[in-house]
Amino acid sequence: MLLHNRKSNFELKKIIFKKNEERKILSFYKYFFINDPLIFRNNIYILFNTLDIFGRIYISSEGINAQISIPCYFYEMMKFFLYKLNPQLKNLYINSAIEYKKNAFWVLRVINKKNIINDGIKNFDFLNFITVGKYLNAYQVNIMLEDSDNTIIVDIRNYYEYKIGHFNNAIIFTPANNFREQMSTLLYNLQKYKNKNIILYCTGGIRCEKATSWLLYNNFKNIFHIKGGIIGYINDAKKNNLPIKFKGKNFVFDNRMSESVTEDVISHCYQCNNYYDIYTNCKNNFCHLLFIQCSSCKDKYHNCCSKKCMNIYSKYKINYY
Repeated sequence: MLLHNRKSNFELKKIIFKKNEERKILSFYKYFFINDPLIFRNNIYILFNTLDIFGRIYISSEGINAQISIPCYFYEMMKFFLYKLNPQLKNLYINSAIEYKKNAFWVLRVINKKNIINDGIKNFDFLNFITVGKYLNAYQVNIMLEDSDNTIIVDIRNYYEYKIGHFNNAIIFTPANNFREQMSTLLYNLQKYKNKNIILYCTGGIRCEKATSWLLYNNFKNIFHIKGGIIGYINDAKKNNLPIKFKGKNFVFDNRMSESVTEDVISHCYQCNNYYDIYTNCKNNFCHLLFIQCSSCKDKYHNCCSKKCMNIYSKYKINYY
């Protein structure tokens, strides 16, 4: 039996906005073998639903990948029961959001998938290879970035994430729309840097863990990644009063869509090309393009990405969210 929500998104959204409680926005992942993902998925659903947790959690035979919102008073209880579910989850590294907003999540979705992050790689037994790149804290990242002759930093997120915020001098290869595209060309793109120190980074670390492992499997040597990804780096740098080498916003996959890191605006409106960095989706649900739109163009195009979409939306008024 698949356990699931019995209330609509609309009802759940009204409930969360009425509540006056302090919540944490968290993300975590763990690669480990799960023998029966469906049973594990149902156990996670029961636990999280009991603790009033909202968010999106992926479960597969290779582990768990979660982005959640939880009442602060249930935080320690959640960690305790996660460990009870599986000892592999003891001392789980959990990222806390850089920026808190109440509307990050208002529904709980626990989904079984083939992979917790789709890499598109065949004939690579990641869980048994085990080896991953060397973890770096914020201080180590800053020191290594000073040595630009011998070190490169590579963004393995999607191009739309990179556009609104990234590390100084970060390299992003082929404008990728997903992790599979990044991984398909990673070995080729990094071949000329093989003798350098290579630092990979992503939002929270889950993509880097697989990517660094794939590079090491293919005989790359000096491979590093940031503990906790961008979120871990920012929190660590703030905690220790270190300079922050990341500019702009950190794209996140929840209703907030981004977290402000610095005041730098490094991207442009899709339509007028003025500096702007807030994403939206085209109001024409037949299109639903994710794009950056300034307030002036939002008014001009009625929240649509083009005049064509604006005309379609005005005619049919079709929108389901």
